[in-house]
Amino acid sequence: MPEEVAIQNADAPRTVDSLSADLRALGLREGMTLLVHSSLSSLGWVAGGPQAVILALTRVLGDFGTLVMPAYSTDNSEPRDWRNPPIPDDWHQAVRDHMPAFDPRQTPTRALGRIAETFRAWPDVRRSSHPAVSFCAWGRYARAITTDHRLENGLGENSPLARIYDLGGHVLLLGVGHDSNSSLHLAEHRAHWPRKRIIEQGAAVMVGDQRMWVRFADLLLESEDFPRLGADFDATGATLTGKVGSAQCRLFSQPALVDFGVEWIGRNR
Repeated sequence: MPEEVAIQNADAPRTVDSLSADLRALGLREGMTLLVHSSLSSLGWVAGGPQAVILALTRVLGDFGTLVMPAYSTDNSEPRDWRNPPIPDDWHQAVRDHMPAFDPRQTPTRALGRIAETFRAWPDVRRSSHPAVSFCAWGRYARAITTDHRLENGLGENSPLARIYDLGGHVLLLGVGHDSNSSLHLAEHRAHWPRKRIIEQGAAVMVGDQRMWVRFADLLLESEDFPRLGADFDATGATLTGKVGSAQCRLFSQPALVDFGVEWIGRNR
């Protein structure tokens, strides 16, 4: 079905060349540090599928650019909090006891689409070490972005999101909306609002040569208002918009978004 939808959404095949041209027209430039959230089917029918999309992105960014994508494995988390879907309460301990430990080489992404999953196994890509909310990066700053991703507050100050902020990076929403915009979680960590709270999380990891279920503190994330927050940010004129293939896309400065988000969350939540 996704292939049929992609064909219906395209007037011609999308190629590495055509996608590269569209990305440049949108505003992508050589040397950028770029975090991408993506939907392959939104682009139309792509000759080469996710491989072609990644080739186009890396071609435009060039040898001095850095490409980053989420590599979440969110099923390796506290089962008490699962909502999509929830599981019976009496299954929770079995999950804690038997969930395979996170392995940056083997653990697949979850619910991120074919582009992110293909990028995870791309040559010279590095993956951060968080068992639930890791990121993958390729290029000039890949090591700096993925190193020392702490368990606690996994989308906060000791995460790849904060390193992208420090580098003055950009975000590309490639056929997806602000509801998929992970950088707004960094804004949540920096913002203050009345119901903000920390919860206990858990995940299966390797400690030495032993698999263990470890517990750690994390922010209770709230993303229901991200579309409204994102729309208000777009309305400031800070977002470049256009089409890549058939996909409606947004490109913007990540620090500008995060700073706007901190203030917006403090005012509206």
